[in-house]
Amino acid sequence: MESVLAIVIGGLYAAGLYLMVRRSIVKMIFGLALLGNAANLLIFTVGRLTRGRPPYVPVGGTEPVPPVADPLPQALILTAIVIGFGVQAFALVLIKRVYQTVGTDDLDEMTTTDTDPRSNG
Repeated sequence: MESVLAIVIGGLYAAGLYLMVRRSIVKMIFGLALLGNAANLLIFTVGRLTRGRPPYVPVGGTEPVPPVADPLPQALILTAIVIGFGVQAFALVLIKRVYQTVGTDDLDEMTTTDTDPRSNG
């Protein structure tokens, strides 16, 4: 199972990086989302795939009886999902504002023009 996830993670990273270097901002955001999902799967895989019980300590025991699932990678992934959603929402709002201002989503066509009459440049 780990080898299948390794191939999927590699494919997600490759597709995400490919989309990140495209000229369209929308494709860049999709690439960012793919990179976030690939990172989450990587954390999940590194935390080992264990079909075990929840890590409860039995009454009178000092540690859980193996095999148990490790809750730390799950907590890290949940935190990463929330942070990734916030970053993607911010990026979408930023893209919308840039598109309204500039009129294109192509990074090469975006130019800055100084319309401030007080500037000396």
